[in-house]
Amino acid sequence: MATFLPFISTVFIALSAIFVAVGWYYIAKRNIEAHRKVMFWAAVLAVVFFATYLSKTFFIGSTSFGGPEEVETYYQIFLLFHITMATIAAVLGIIQLVTGYKNNLKLHRKLGATTSIIWFISATTGIAVYLLLYIIFDPGETTHLFRAILG
Repeated sequence: MATFLPFISTVFIALSAIFVAVGWYYIAKRNIEAHRKVMFWAAVLAVVFFATYLSKTFFIGSTSFGGPEEVETYYQIFLLFHITMATIAAVLGIIQLVTGYKNNLKLHRKLGATTSIIWFISATTGIAVYLLLYIIFDPGETTHLFRAILG
């Protein structure tokens, strides 16, 4: 279960990023209704990711880096970058949902491309974190959140 939930959450955030890309395609084609539907599902997938991530974090714990010590500092810097991008992406994503549904299209358009790019960076670095923690290196110990991040 300790490795299954991270895999599932990674699948959901990857799917969310794919849906954002499809939504971007639809809006570029001026298909507003398709854009709205796809972006709604991108948000649903992101929420499922977050619920899965939180469930693993609260009920099982966080996995610390299990790779070589000489790589750990680089991993921690990369992880902090990912966490920063994910936080910004979540806030911008919520703003985009609100502005889209409230028809505040001026702000929605202004933030759209930036939000999507940050979302892709967040999803891509999240997948890389998963690969580093569970595939490329053996998982480290399961511990509390801050110890897993800071070592």
